[in-house]
Amino acid sequence: MTITYLKRGKPETERQEEDARTSAVVATTLADIEARGDAAVRELSEKFDNYAPAAFRLSQPEIDALIAELSPRELADIKFAQEQVVRFAQAQRDSMQDIEVETLPGVILGHRNIPVQSVGCYVPGGKFPMVASAHMSVATAKVAGVPRIVACTPPFQGRPNPGVIAAMHLGGADEIYVLGGIQAIGAMALGIETIEPVHMLVGPGNAFVAEAKRQLFGRVGIDLFAGPTETMVIADDTAADPELCATDLLGQAEHGYNSPAVLVTNSRRLAEGTLAEIERLLTILPTAGTAGVSWQDYGEVILCDTHQEMLDVANDIAPEHVQVMTDRDDWYLQNMHSYGALFLGPRTNVANGDKVIGTNHTLPTKKAGRYTGGLWVGKFLKTHSYQRITTDEAAAMIGAYGSRLCLLEGFVGHAEQCNIRVRRYGGQDVPYGGAAE
Repeated sequence: MTITYLKRGKPETERQEEDARTSAVVATTLADIEARGDAAVRELSEKFDNYAPAAFRLSQPEIDALIAELSPRELADIKFAQEQVVRFAQAQRDSMQDIEVETLPGVILGHRNIPVQSVGCYVPGGKFPMVASAHMSVATAKVAGVPRIVACTPPFQGRPNPGVIAAMHLGGADEIYVLGGIQAIGAMALGIETIEPVHMLVGPGNAFVAEAKRQLFGRVGIDLFAGPTETMVIADDTAADPELCATDLLGQAEHGYNSPAVLVTNSRRLAEGTLAEIERLLTILPTAGTAGVSWQDYGEVILCDTHQEMLDVANDIAPEHVQVMTDRDDWYLQNMHSYGALFLGPRTNVANGDKVIGTNHTLPTKKAGRYTGGLWVGKFLKTHSYQRITTDEAAAMIGAYGSRLCLLEGFVGHAEQCNIRVRRYGGQDVPYGGAAE
C-alpha cells in the first residue's frame, strides 16, 4: 500500500506563517475598531475598498433602485435559487421539534428551539459578487425566525452589486450595509455608532474575515470557521475522466489565490491526464490568473492503491467540498466522516451546491469538518431545556436523591436546596446540612 503525491502544495509551515501574519493584522484592526468605532471603519473602507459613502447602510429607495437594474431573467434566477435554499432550510427546520416528556410521574422535562435574536450575515464580494452567499445566510436565518438580520457586503467595482443586494433584500435582511472585510465583521460584532452589535456572525470570507470571526468568538457566536474555499475530487477511471476532474478542480480554485484543490485517485492514468488537462484549461480559462496561482501553490494530486487509502486520505484532510466520482459513491457516503459537503456522482458538481441546488454552501474549512458541519437552519437556533415538578411525591423523591448526591460531592448548600423540598413536600425531618433518607 502506497500513497504518492504527484503534485504537492505549499508546505504546512509556510501556511502557518501566513496564518500568523493574518492573525496579527486582524487583532490590531479589531482593537482599532473597538476604540474608534465609525471613524476606524470609514478609514478602513476608504483604504481597502476606496469606498466612503455618506452612509454605509442602504435606504429602501437605494435598495429598490439597485434591484431595478437587474433584468427580469436575472431577478427570476435569483428568486429560483433562493426558493431552493428556503425549501431545504424549511424542511430542516420542520425536523427540529420542541419536546416535553414525563420521565417519572410528576417530573416534566422539555426543550425549546429558540432563534438567536440578532445575526450579522457577511456576504463576500470583493473579487466576485457572491449573490448565492446571501441566500445561504440571510434567507436561512429568516427561516429560523431570527428577529434582526444585519447583512454586510463589500462594494463591487466601486458600488453596491445589484444582484447581491437583491438577494439580501429578498432573503429578509432588516439592515443592509455596503461594508466589507475586517471592518464589517468588527462593526457587526463589536458595535459602532451607526450599527448596533449582533449576537452571532455567519457567512464565508477570505482569510482575514475568517480570522476576525475566530478572534471574536466568545463575544459573539459564529457559525463555523469558513476560510478560503477548499475542494477535493475523489475519482477512479470508471466514473470520471481528466477533463471532468480538471474542470471541477479549477472551478473552485478560481475563488482566490489560496484555494486548495486536491485530486485523490487510484488511477495513475487519470492523475497524469488531469495534470495535463489542468495545464491546457489554464490557457483558455478567463479566471486563470487566479485559479492558476491557487493550483500552483495549493493544488495537490494524490495517487493511492486502494479505495480504503483514498478514504483515509480524504478523512484526514477533511476538506470543505468533496466530489466523489467512483464505482462506489454510496460507500464513500457511508464512510466519510470529516468534510463539509459531499457531491456524489459525475452529474453532480460543487458549483450547483454553491449557487442553486438548495444545500448550504457555507461550510467548514481547515479541518474543521472533523468537529462541525456547515451552516444550516439549526445554527440559528438555541436548544434550551426546562423542567417542572408537579407533585409533592415527585419533589420529595427527586429531592432525596439530589440531597445525597450533592453531599457526595461536598456541596452542602446544594443539598439544602433539595432538603427544603423534602421537608416541605415529603414531611421528612432532615437535619440542616444532613442527607435525606
